[in-house]
Amino acid sequence: MIKTFLFIFLFFFFGSLSAQQINGRIFDAFTNEPLENVSVSSEGVSKTIFSDASGSFSFPAENFPVNLILESPGYSKKILFLETPEDDLLIYMAPAEGSLAEVVLRSTIIPQELMETPASVSVLTSQDLERFDETNLMQNLSTVAGVNVHQGALNTNKMSIRGVGARSQYSTNRIKAYFMEIPLSSAEGETTLDDLDPAIIGSAEIIKGPVSSVYGAGLGGVITLFPAEAELGTHIGVKNTFGSYGLIKSIVQTSHASEKSNVVATYNHLQNDGWRENGSYDRDSFTVYGKFAGGEKNLISVFGNFVRLKAFIPSSVNRETLENDPSSAAFNWAAAQGYESYDKGLFGISNTYQFSPAFENVSSVYFSFRDAYEPRPFDILNEGQFATGARTKFSFENPFFEADSNLSFGAEVYREWYDTATFENLHEEFEGQGSIPGNILSNNEQDRNYYNFFAQYNIEVLPKLQLEAGLNLNSTFYELNDLYAEDEVDQSGDYRFETILSPRLGAVYSLTSGKNLYASISHGFSTPTVAETLTPEGWINTSLKPETGINYEIGFKGNFFNNRLYAEVAAFSIQVENLLVAERVAEDQYIGRNAGKTDHNGLELLLNYNFKITNSLRARSFVNAAFNSFKFDEFIDDGEDFSGNNLPAVPEQTLNAGLDFLHSSGVSLRATWQHEGEMPLNDANSEFREAYNLLHLKSSWAPKIFTNWNTEVFAGLNNVLDEAYAASVIPNAVGFGGAAPRYFYPGMPRNWFAGIAIEYNF
Repeated sequence: MIKTFLFIFLFFFFGSLSAQQINGRIFDAFTNEPLENVSVSSEGVSKTIFSDASGSFSFPAENFPVNLILESPGYSKKILFLETPEDDLLIYMAPAEGSLAEVVLRSTIIPQELMETPASVSVLTSQDLERFDETNLMQNLSTVAGVNVHQGALNTNKMSIRGVGARSQYSTNRIKAYFMEIPLSSAEGETTLDDLDPAIIGSAEIIKGPVSSVYGAGLGGVITLFPAEAELGTHIGVKNTFGSYGLIKSIVQTSHASEKSNVVATYNHLQNDGWRENGSYDRDSFTVYGKFAGGEKNLISVFGNFVRLKAFIPSSVNRETLENDPSSAAFNWAAAQGYESYDKGLFGISNTYQFSPAFENVSSVYFSFRDAYEPRPFDILNEGQFATGARTKFSFENPFFEADSNLSFGAEVYREWYDTATFENLHEEFEGQGSIPGNILSNNEQDRNYYNFFAQYNIEVLPKLQLEAGLNLNSTFYELNDLYAEDEVDQSGDYRFETILSPRLGAVYSLTSGKNLYASISHGFSTPTVAETLTPEGWINTSLKPETGINYEIGFKGNFFNNRLYAEVAAFSIQVENLLVAERVAEDQYIGRNAGKTDHNGLELLLNYNFKITNSLRARSFVNAAFNSFKFDEFIDDGEDFSGNNLPAVPEQTLNAGLDFLHSSGVSLRATWQHEGEMPLNDANSEFREAYNLLHLKSSWAPKIFTNWNTEVFAGLNNVLDEAYAASVIPNAVGFGGAAPRYFYPGMPRNWFAGIAIEYNF
C-alpha cells in the first residue's frame, strides 16, 4: 500500500515538473498589436513553438531557470531570463528598425547582448540591408561608422576598418568574414563580399578592431553574416528590379519552415551594362541554407553557394579624366578588353549539440573553390583555389564558480591550395580583338595552412562589473612549388610565419540600468596575401612578416527614453607594426614589403532614435560619425621620411544619417545622407581627393491585397544631387611614360531603380 502511494506521488510530482508551462502573449512595442508566428524556443531545447493570431503561446519547460528566446522577422531578437514558470507573461518586441539595446550578438565567441560587449560592434538588420537598391552588400556596409568602403564598380570593391587595410590596391584584406561559422575569407586573409547577394542575408555584425583572440588573422576586424530564414509555412516568391544603365536583377526564392526545420533556396541573376566604357557585369548565383533539428539535443545547419561571374574592368583614371570624361575607361584596359571571370563555390555543414543545459558544442566543416581567369593589359592571370577546413567550439556556463560566468574554447584549421600562372597578353599585336594569351611568364603552387587555438572566459566579478579574457594561438605556414623552369630559379620549399599569441582583455561596468562603460585591450595580426608575396616576375618574397597591432579602446553604450534612443561612443588607438605596403614598380604592378609603423587614433559616435508619430506612423532616424587621425609613426621609403604624415586612402571624417518613415499600411520612405571628408592619396600627402556628399532615396509599398499573397512595389534614386566624386582611389598611384597618375575610380552619377516582389504562402 505504501509503495503504491509512493509511486502515485512520484508520478504526479515528476509529471507536474515535466508539464511546467510558460504562458504569455507577445505584442509590437510600438503599436501594441499582437504578434503572430513569433518563434519561441529555449537554450538547450531543440523544440520551437509559434505564437497564434492573438500573440498567445504556451511553452513547456522542464528545467528552471531558463533563457526564453523569441524571434520574428522584422523584430529584434529577445531573450528573457525566467527563474520560475509564468502564466500571464506580457512581452513587447521592438521592430528591428527600433532600438539596438536588446540585440543579442551571435558573432562573439560567447553570445551576449550588444550592451554588455566590451567592443565596438555594429549591427545591420534585414531592414538595413534593404536601404539601397540591393545590388551590392558593400553599399550597406558603407553606412557603418569606422568602415570605409571604396566602390569602383560592382566587382571592384574594397574596405578598411579604422584605417587597417586602407593601403590595399584592389581588394579587401586585413579583415575576416564569416557566414555563421563558415569562413568567407581566404587563407591569406582576402575577403570578397561583392558576389553575395543581400537577399540571402538576414543580418550582419561588424566587430571593429583586432579580433585575433577569437578569429585569428584579422587586424582590422571581422564581419559575420547570418542567413535570411523562412517564416512559418511554405513560400515561393519572385523579385525583379530594373534601372539605369541596363540594370536587371531577378530573384526566385522558395522556403519552408516548421517546428523542426527551416530551409531557404535562392537563385539570383544580376546584369548591368555599366555606366563606364568596358564596364558590363553579369552574375548568376544559387544559394541554399537550411537548419534541421536532429533530436532534442541536435541542430544541423547547411549552407551552399555557387557563383558564376563575368565582369569587365574599366580601371582607374587620372584627375583630368575624372573631371572631364569620367565614363571612359583607362586606355590600356579598354584596348585589352580586360575583365575578370570565375566560378566560385562554398559549402559547409555545422552541428550544434547540447550535452546539457550548461554544456554545448558547435562544430563545422567546409570547403570552397574558385576557378578564375583575368586578362589584364600587362599579362593574363589564371588562378585556381581550393580550400577546406573545420572549426569547433565548446561552451560552458558557470564552469568554476557560482558567479555568472562562461567559458568557451576551441580550434580552427584551414588549408588552401592556390595555383597561379601568368601569360603574355598579345592584345597590342592583335589590335581590336581583345586579350590574346601568349607565352607563359610564371607558374607557382602555394599551399597555405593555418591553425587557430582560442579560448575566452567571461565572469561577473561584481553585480555591476563583468570581465572578459581571451587568447589565441596562430600558426601559419605555406609550401611553395615553383613550376616555372625558364628562369633557372627554383624557390620551392616550406616557409613559415612566426607563431603569434594574441591576448584580449575587456571589462564592462554598469553605471545604471541600460547605461554601460567598457574598456578593452586586444592584440591582432594579419599575414601577407599571396599577391603581396608575389613579385611581378612571379617570384616569392619570403622575407615578409605579418602586420601586428594592439588596440586600446574605451566606450559608452546606453539607451534612453524607454529604449527609443540608443547611443554609442568609442575612442580607440591602434598601433600597427611591420606595416605591409604596396610599392608600385610598373604600370598596374606592385610588390609588397614591410615598412614602418602607423598610429590609428579615432572617435566614433552612433545615435539611433525611434519615435511614434501616430498609432499608424512611426519614424526611425540614425546618425553615426567617425573622426580619424591615422598617421605614420615611423616610415622611411627610399630615403624619404614620411613619418607624421596622414595615412592615404582614409577620409579624415565620415558622417552617415538616415530618416525613415514607416506606415502600418505598408508604405515606407527612406532617406540616406553620406558624407566623406577629404583624404590624402599618397604617402607624401601631396595629392588629395576632395570631400563629397551623397543623398539617396527609396520608397516602397507592401499592400495586403489577397489572402496568402505578399506584394511589394519599390523605387529609388541614388546620388539624388548628381554629385561628381571619386568613389574609390588607388593609393600611391604613379604615372609612367609622362602620364598622370591614375588615382581615381569615378563615382556613379544620378541613377534610378524600381521593381516589384510577389510571394505566395501555401
